[in-house]
Amino acid sequence: MFFSSFLLMKSSTAASNYNVVSFGAKPDGRTDSTKAFLGAWQAACRSAASVTVTVPRGSFLLKPVEFRGPCRNRITFQIFGTIVAPSDYRGLGNFGYWILFVEVNRILINGGTLDARGASFWACRKSRKSCPVGARSSSGVTISGGTIATGDDCIALSQGSRNIWIERVKLWTGTWNHNVTVTSSVFIKSQNGVRIKNWARPSRGFVRNVVFRNLIMNNVGNPVIMDQKYCPNGNGCPRQSSGVMISGVTFANIKGTSTTPIAMKLDCSGSSHCTRLSGTAMGVPTVRS
Repeated sequence: MFFSSFLLMKSSTAASNYNVVSFGAKPDGRTDSTKAFLGAWQAACRSAASVTVTVPRGSFLLKPVEFRGPCRNRITFQIFGTIVAPSDYRGLGNFGYWILFVEVNRILINGGTLDARGASFWACRKSRKSCPVGARSSSGVTISGGTIATGDDCIALSQGSRNIWIERVKLWTGTWNHNVTVTSSVFIKSQNGVRIKNWARPSRGFVRNVVFRNLIMNNVGNPVIMDQKYCPNGNGCPRQSSGVMISGVTFANIKGTSTTPIAMKLDCSGSSHCTRLSGTAMGVPTVRS
């Protein structure tokens, strides 16, 4: 009986951990491991028990990928190594994203480094040619520890995202509707810090109960910004004002240095006024870049 129980326990433990290497991923930073990551994710997503997808030490090349739910139980995405994007931005094609979690509830993303290699992409964008991590319609998402480096949004939350917790993350050279907490993290030389952005268009959407606290800004542009008049190039924004309702946003203990003259900018909609905004213990002086 003891022997049978031991075998059962060992089998159960193995089944709760899906290592991407076991699905064919190569830690050399050159071999495309996208299919292997998807295989590990799909196996974990089908599991009736709480499971872990493990990315071991090493460098893993990942092309644009969607980790899609809903899944049957809680998933931990444990990263010990580095996930890198293709060195040539054209390898991302026209997807508009690099790593995307869709309709995923109860997920913890922990540790590791994500390197989107965004320099070549933005060199292309600046030349006006047609040339980031995101969550959409997801809930119960936790991102904890590790480093994220992109050329644009380090963490982007699109419509339908709720109950999001982000902590102890280093965000390099990048930028970020309901119950979202960002805490105990460091922003380093990014274009924007904590940011709520809405298109200047009619909308019935909302952003509420958002907390930004215990954050360090290290030479960051626009450390704190709310922009409800976002309308790049002036196209498709006839009203120049957002219909999104923003309420219950807290900024607390945000410190560091800003590379822009205005460290905190709250530009709310004229038609849908911001409500219940609060800020405490703020200290972000401007420095020369």
